Amino acid sequence: MISKTVDRLYEAFAAGDAAALSATLHPDLVLRVSDGMPMGVGGEHHGPRGALGGCWGVIFAAYDTRPVPEEQVWAGDDRVVVFGHYRGVSRATGQPFEAAFAHDLKLRDGLIAGFTQITDTARWPRA
Repeated sequence: MISKTVDRLYEAFAAGDAAALSATLHPDLVLRVSDGMPMGVGGEHHGPRGALGGCWGVIFAAYDTRPVPEEQVWAGDDRVVVFGHYRGVSRATGQPFEAAFAHDLKLRDGLIAGFTQITDTARWPRA
């Protein structure tokens, strides 16, 4: 069930489906985003509304992008590190980009309760 939650998370990102994305998130979610991310979204965001409104919604409005997972490394029953790349373009400039990421996901009650994003922020073009 937990691995399905992780799969559903990335399927929701790929589809741009905020409701499906929110359905994978624990009410007590803590999202930690790399400092230096565009649009000032770096730092901590709390709860699904904070993650969607304060981070992901802002990024997806400025960029046509999604995280493409390439490898999952399980570190116990409730933790997985996902490696992959963001691929996309700036909506304002049309500049394409690709940036590696690692997502450290912690699960509770079958939902994503902790999400730490590490990415090469210098690879993201200005929006």
